[in-house]
Amino acid sequence: MQASHTSRLKSLSAAGPALMLLGMLMFALNDAMGKWLVSSYGLGQVVLLRSLAALVILVPIVWMAGLPALRAAERPWMQFARVACSTTEVFCFYFAVMYLPLADVMTYWLAAPIYVAAASPLLLGERVGWRRWTAIAVGFVGVIITLEPSSAMFTMPAVISIIGSAAFAFMLISGRFLRGTPDSTLVFFQVSGAGLAGLAFAPFGWSPIQSGLDLGLLALLGIVAMAAHMLVNRALKISDAATVAPLQYTLLLWAVVFGWMFFGDVPRLGMIVGAALIVASGLFIFIREQMLKKRDAVLPAIPE
Repeated sequence: MQASHTSRLKSLSAAGPALMLLGMLMFALNDAMGKWLVSSYGLGQVVLLRSLAALVILVPIVWMAGLPALRAAERPWMQFARVACSTTEVFCFYFAVMYLPLADVMTYWLAAPIYVAAASPLLLGERVGWRRWTAIAVGFVGVIITLEPSSAMFTMPAVISIIGSAAFAFMLISGRFLRGTPDSTLVFFQVSGAGLAGLAFAPFGWSPIQSGLDLGLLALLGIVAMAAHMLVNRALKISDAATVAPLQYTLLLWAVVFGWMFFGDVPRLGMIVGAALIVASGLFIFIREQMLKKRDAVLPAIPE
């Protein structure tokens, strides 16, 4: 019996990386579909229909969990701030991909963990040592290189990308304050907030659906995103974060592949160099945090 239980745990643990990789692929597909759709339909229209499709899955889940769980959600103001950040992030992302290659936009978003590490001393009261500050500085250099410093460096799409990735980072930080809130509740608030904002902006630039393919993509947009969230959450539950979290950077590989396949985007040298620095910085910060957690669990009195 013990051997069977051990074998089952090993199988679940081995499935974690596969689920994370599949989740990243689903996110990349969702982003590619979104880039395709915002070229023909209004930004508010796409966000609204994306949210409605996601709610088709979320509402039954929330209903089964019980509506009182929504009313009793912890820290209402923090919940509101998280929804505001997530809504800003969604609109900024879809605006950015209208004008920039998918891989470029994804590179900005993958810098979010660097922003979290930089803001954690002020917002979370966490201590950051010189090693992580060095990694943070390297990551910011990567962002600057990706921007390609020049007189035209701060174009509107680039600025919107930075704002969106920063909003995503603060959304991640707010999640640390809301660990007692079920994932389904957090995602429900997040999707509902984006849907309401989409509803407000949908009349501006609303276009009739042009084809059955577009209708199918609009319907799939939110569903694919929800499936990706579920795959990633499941991977993190059955495997160690140290094993599966670094696999999030495969998202950049898929962004390059899909950008080339569907939109003819060829990665710029600046993007490649900047992305390499951002990924290296993000991986170092993550690995360092894991090392400190293990060390503090054994010797909590030793400073960093």
